[in-house]
Amino acid sequence: MAFQRAKNLNNGISISWLEQTWNESSLAQNAPKKSDFLLLKKLGFKSIRLPVAFTSFNPKTNAQLFTYIDKVIGQCETYGFRLVIDYHYGCLSDNNYLTETPLIIDLWLKLTKRYKSASYNNLYFEIYNEPPHINPKVWKDAAYNIVTAIRKIDKQRTLIVGASNYNSIYELSRFERLADENIIYTFHFYEPFFFTHQGASWVGDQAATTGVSFPYNAENFPALNPKAKNTSGESNYHMYPRDGNEQSINDKLQIVKNWALKYDVPVICGEYGVYNKYADLDSRCRYIKAVRKALKRLDIPGMLWDYNSSFSLFAGRPSIENLPLCMKDAISATQ
Repeated sequence: MAFQRAKNLNNGISISWLEQTWNESSLAQNAPKKSDFLLLKKLGFKSIRLPVAFTSFNPKTNAQLFTYIDKVIGQCETYGFRLVIDYHYGCLSDNNYLTETPLIIDLWLKLTKRYKSASYNNLYFEIYNEPPHINPKVWKDAAYNIVTAIRKIDKQRTLIVGASNYNSIYELSRFERLADENIIYTFHFYEPFFFTHQGASWVGDQAATTGVSFPYNAENFPALNPKAKNTSGESNYHMYPRDGNEQSINDKLQIVKNWALKYDVPVICGEYGVYNKYADLDSRCRYIKAVRKALKRLDIPGMLWDYNSSFSLFAGRPSIENLPLCMKDAISATQ
């Protein structure tokens, strides 16, 4: 059942609206409309991931927040999308997990009770987005406790669980599956990070080198930005001639597939995409097409990041007219 439900989430995309904590007007202004769902349907998307920064909303806002989620669930039912509710921007750490885990559980129990009657094939819970770089044993213990608490109320809801170090493929390859048959395991794929996050200010100086194309091309490869010296961005710079190609993408995704086969569990790529401020359009298209081809070859469902923010597929506001031809080809070639 979990394998089939994982397949149902293929050709998905995140709508990053309720996670935009830096945008004070996001609640009121960025809610998805009928036109958004019709556009996504026309483009062949079948599922939606809704990241929610629950800890960033004050208790008075929570009632309104849940009402917004209710509406999205209704819209997904109307337009035929599967939906993942994702607990985004949590505060869990090595130092606070004993006090933070119960708070996460409390929120999930509210959601579980609220949506207990929702279709099990159409609504999924992703228990925690990108657990940080913490002790993997601490995260596994927290994940076990969150899952166990949800199961006391709802034994049938399919849950989505990733590994620590920000849903790393490498941490997942070392993760021991939980003793629950109704879990889909998730990972995020932004490899090579040197390309996908070039110029992303929130990453820091390691991402300072811009003008990086995909695949690697010696003729137009930029000089290392001095800010990136003595950071991981410098080592990634020297590795890019080897990492910046389709074969490297395939090899890294194979790590995940091998782990899934070892434990006989379903996996999903919960995020992949390219920050679009500095990467050139053709490179972005080639990269997304390469990842989608590799995911399809390995039979791993995927969900793009994202619909309408700084990783958007569109050149402007989401519309058919603003979807570049090469991006249309990238997202349609492997459906």
